Amino acid sequence: MRTHDDKRPHDGARPHDDLRTYWDARHADHDELASGGHIGLDRSGNEIFYAQRLGTLLTLVGDLSSPAAPLFVLDAGCGKGYFARALARCGHRVDAFDASPTAVEHARAEGGGPRYAVAGLDEWRSPWPYDIVVCVDVLFHVLDDQAWAAGLRNMASLIRVAGRLIVTDEDTADRTTRGDYIVHRPIAAYRAELEPLGLRHTLFRPYGFRENRVGFHVFTRTR
Repeated sequence: MRTHDDKRPHDGARPHDDLRTYWDARHADHDELASGGHIGLDRSGNEIFYAQRLGTLLTLVGDLSSPAAPLFVLDAGCGKGYFARALARCGHRVDAFDASPTAVEHARAEGGGPRYAVAGLDEWRSPWPYDIVVCVDVLFHVLDDQAWAAGLRNMASLIRVAGRLIVTDEDTADRTTRGDYIVHRPIAAYRAELEPLGLRHTLFRPYGFRENRVGFHVFTRTR
């Protein structure tokens, strides 16, 4: 899991705005791996952490790629674009967004194929549905339950029938708070939001990285 050394939101701050401020500052203060990875790890540790997550993510996305018919993929909460660029290298057509202007500016400067925008999880709109929406290590940092649910429902609305939503959290039966900016929600909370929208939980794949309890939850749209 990620670690944080920042204070809780100051009195009078709206959690939604404070969280955006926190992440924009974190992306400005840390390199392209630590800012969206594990700030308790050194550079080599984060290289391993990213590579291991990417390998697992690619097995979940699958090995289908075609210049004539690429998969349409959305990276929601893309940070500085590590996973978005990797997915684009695999031949997929990738849209990506993040609430941090600093992170998106860095991602655009790196190039690599994805189309980037600044937006929150509940704000992104698209003229076409996606085959796959991925949201890596974002939702358990959304502290406000209403904002979390709104973001989750919006991502679900962007997925075509038989498409997949791939999000990360612990596989837990209980709500768990860790640190100042981490809330792990039970899988039942995800199902309660997504099943009425036609998405069924089909798989959990843990990271398997050191002490980290987080993994990929896969939801498939059935209707």
